[in-house]
Amino acid sequence: MGKISMKGVCDMHVHTNPDLRLRAYDDFQLADAAVRVGARAIVIKTHLGFTVNRAYLTNQYVKRVYGENTGFTMYGGVVMNKVIGGINPEAVEKGLKLGAKEIWLPTQSAKRHLEKMGQDPTNGIELVRDGKVVPELLDVFKLIRDYDVVLGTAHVSPEEAFVVVEAARDAGVKKIVITHPEWWVVDMSMEDQIRLVKDYDVILERCYAQNMGGGAYKSNLPDNLEIIKTVGYEHVMVDTDGGQTENPHWELALEEYMQYLADHGIPEEHIYHMTKTIPYRLLGIEEEAEASVISQTHKTYQEGNVC
Repeated sequence: MGKISMKGVCDMHVHTNPDLRLRAYDDFQLADAAVRVGARAIVIKTHLGFTVNRAYLTNQYVKRVYGENTGFTMYGGVVMNKVIGGINPEAVEKGLKLGAKEIWLPTQSAKRHLEKMGQDPTNGIELVRDGKVVPELLDVFKLIRDYDVVLGTAHVSPEEAFVVVEAARDAGVKKIVITHPEWWVVDMSMEDQIRLVKDYDVILERCYAQNMGGGAYKSNLPDNLEIIKTVGYEHVMVDTDGGQTENPHWELALEEYMQYLADHGIPEEHIYHMTKTIPYRLLGIEEEAEASVISQTHKTYQEGNVC
């Protein structure tokens, strides 16, 4: 297959500066790259809580630099780590009122994360007690349901994920993403991923590479190809979890990922579904209205007519 097109793509998991860890791009630089390749949307994420305010400023930057018709939007969300008080319905509600599109369970404050990093898991945020989710998490689920946004499972264990996902479905949450289940910290088996898809109709977010520690990264692409063939493209979202200085820049990583799938027999329409249809639905983006705007903007940029 020829070179894959990135026009209209959406990535719901990218890290940027400012952060406590140096990232490859800041928010504006990532937006520059997105406009350059004709992307439709990106969701920026931080372990420090909120990105929705930064997404707003980035969208204002895009309008001032590139005009009103780029077709690109930056979105943000809320990560429920200790920095915002953990499972904090009030903080989540404020984020949602500001336009958050995804609410993540704890990442670096998750018991699973601490355990895998050799730290004391009892210092992590409790999500499940006596086989049921904690009451404040039910309050968060109601907010996610009412605002019709995405619940991301973040860095929780497979055991926690099953309890949380079932409770979220019972609470009426429609959009659930299993965050990079392939990462060794989450370490979710193929069987568990298949079961979550079959029993709860979730989306598996499969990312470009995973942090192995010490600045080393491992490509996820062969394993991602296998899961796509096993569970079906309808349940897999292609994201990068990009932004690390050790990995290719965001647009290069996503292009490599998509090209790898194409070169290994995944049809173009399936790649479209995993990079556009699924995230568009999760973000509430109208799919048909995007094509002509994105195509024209990408063409204009390539011709050098965008300042």
